[in-house]
Amino acid sequence: MTLDLEALYIDLHRHPELSFQETRTAGIIASHLTALGIECEEGIGKTGLAAKIVNGEGPVIWLRADMDGLPVEERTGLDYASTVRGTDPSGLDVPVMHACGHDMHVTALLGALERLVATKDEWSGTIVAIFQPAEEYGAGSQAMIADGVLDRFPKPDIVLGQHVTPLPAGVIGVRSGTQMAASDGLTVTLHGRGGHGSRPHATIDPVVMAAATVMRLQTIVSREVDPRDVAVVTVGSIHAGLKNNIIPAEAKLELSLRYPDDEARARVIEKVERIVRAEAQASGAEDPPVITVDHSLPPTINDAKATERLTAAFETAFGAGTVIDPGMFTGSEDVSWFARDSGAPLVFWFWGGVDAAAFAAAKEAGTLDRDIPTNHSPFFAPVLQPTLDRGVDALVVAAREFLGQSQRTGVAWRDELHRS
Repeated sequence: MTLDLEALYIDLHRHPELSFQETRTAGIIASHLTALGIECEEGIGKTGLAAKIVNGEGPVIWLRADMDGLPVEERTGLDYASTVRGTDPSGLDVPVMHACGHDMHVTALLGALERLVATKDEWSGTIVAIFQPAEEYGAGSQAMIADGVLDRFPKPDIVLGQHVTPLPAGVIGVRSGTQMAASDGLTVTLHGRGGHGSRPHATIDPVVMAAATVMRLQTIVSREVDPRDVAVVTVGSIHAGLKNNIIPAEAKLELSLRYPDDEARARVIEKVERIVRAEAQASGAEDPPVITVDHSLPPTINDAKATERLTAAFETAFGAGTVIDPGMFTGSEDVSWFARDSGAPLVFWFWGGVDAAAFAAAKEAGTLDRDIPTNHSPFFAPVLQPTLDRGVDALVVAAREFLGQSQRTGVAWRDELHRS
């Protein structure tokens, strides 16, 4: 069987699904895996899948792709743009879009597995392919781990993964050490005292309290973090009230915090808590605010030795100048839980999805931020080619680099990698 990867990608792009709702996507993946003769299990961590290819002695390589879409209304203008709507966890009807490229991730991994199956006489070892749900919630990898994926499948000697991003198509971005930031998602509930909009003096207005809190939170990065350090404090959501003449009893803020390490995390969270409580007190709140951690993700840290080796393999495969150090991304990922909980090294890289000429023109004009949509934008859509081919090639090169080594040096390779 030969997969029509472009048709598969277009179908997935047209039919995105929200986190932990990826049932159609999982069914399509399972169907293709079965057609390729690959053993798989569905329903791991609710909607996740894991597949296994055992091909003699050698290392165990985990290849991971995420599957979920986002509550974003697509505005790309593509003839295969999503018009899907879904229901979010709070019960709201929302538009759904693959605004982060997870449809490309799934397609590239299936294409890589097809090629690896076709070349089994050239490598030895075991490949475990992870199709993970709910990356956008920061919860899918831990859900699969809690459901026993590390016990039901061979534990990895290395975890490999990739993410499409607004770099020129054909370019690979990878760096040793911290590749993506740690993050926390917080919900802050501010308690006021509701009443009639005509009598604000008889209330404690949580909307004003929320507004003051949002503005004061912006001073954390601008005035309390060393300019040489990395930190992000974003208030992405405010919910308060239902009518213009009713002062509500509470307001909720949803925060996204980013930092490179645990020490920075502790400092930023302390500052957030201090400001939230102080603004509530300044507003005369009778009940203290409630701060809930919705998710917490560690930094994505690439193993130094494995990254050096894979970077060389990419340069050999794709040519000089195609591999760059993109710097640390302040976005966050949950892929590293697979590596952390299994004790395996991780290499996670980015690959470009932007038309190279359009990227070069925007860079020359100094309009990259305006003209090149980023992940989570309603305009984000990787160019189909050469993005898809490079995504498949990168996974195959990565898997074969480590599987190929096992043919030459056998078990000693595992010891060498774990010492890195």
